[in-house]
Amino acid sequence: MNTVIVTGTDTGIGKTVFSAGLTRALGATYWKPVQSGLEEATDSATVAHLSGRPVLPEAYRLQLPASPHLSAEAEGVEIDIARLTPPPVEGPLVIEGAGGLMVPLTRQHLFLDVIAGWTAPVVLVARTSLGTINHSLLSLAALRSMGCTVAGVAFVGDEMADSRRAITEMGQVRDLGRLPFLADLTPGALAAAFGAIDIAAIRETL
Repeated sequence: MNTVIVTGTDTGIGKTVFSAGLTRALGATYWKPVQSGLEEATDSATVAHLSGRPVLPEAYRLQLPASPHLSAEAEGVEIDIARLTPPPVEGPLVIEGAGGLMVPLTRQHLFLDVIAGWTAPVVLVARTSLGTINHSLLSLAALRSMGCTVAGVAFVGDEMADSRRAITEMGQVRDLGRLPFLADLTPGALAAAFGAIDIAAIRETL
C-alpha cells in the first residue's frame, strides 16, 4: 500500500486543506484516524468536498475540540493505539494526523509514536508566519529522532522566502512548494493552487 502521512507544525495551519489537495492530486483515499471536535464540519467532510475522493471513516470521533487524549477522557473513552493501523485500500492513502507531532493520544502515547510505527513517508505542513522556523526545525528533529522518512516540507500562507530557505537548508529537507491562503476555497480553486506543489517529489517516496 502506498501511504503518505500529512502532519503539521501546529493545529489550524491549513494541513486539512493541503491534505485535500494532495488526496485529489494523487488520486488517493483519505483517512483521518482521530477527529477531535464535531461542532463544525469535520476534516473528513472538508476533504471529501474539496477532493471528490473516497474518505474512510475515522477510528475515533470525539466531540470536544481539544487534544485527543482530553477529548477522549471527557467521553470516558481511551484511544486504543491498535485501532490506528492504516486500513487497506486500492491505490495511494493519505493519512492526516491530529494537530502537531507531540499531540497526546493517551496519557502514554503521542501521535509521533503512532506515525513512527506506520513507517510511511511524512509531509510536514508549515505555516509561513512568525515562529515557523523554530516550529518546523523542531518538528523535523522529532520526526528524524524516531526514524521517520521526511518527504519534504509544504508551506501554507503568504510568501516568506527567507523562512522557507532557512527551514529547508538548516533542516536539510526538500521544499515541496507553497499553498497560498484561498479566499474562495472551492475544489477548483484548490486544484489550481495545488499546481505549485511538487507532487512528483512526493510520488517518489511512495
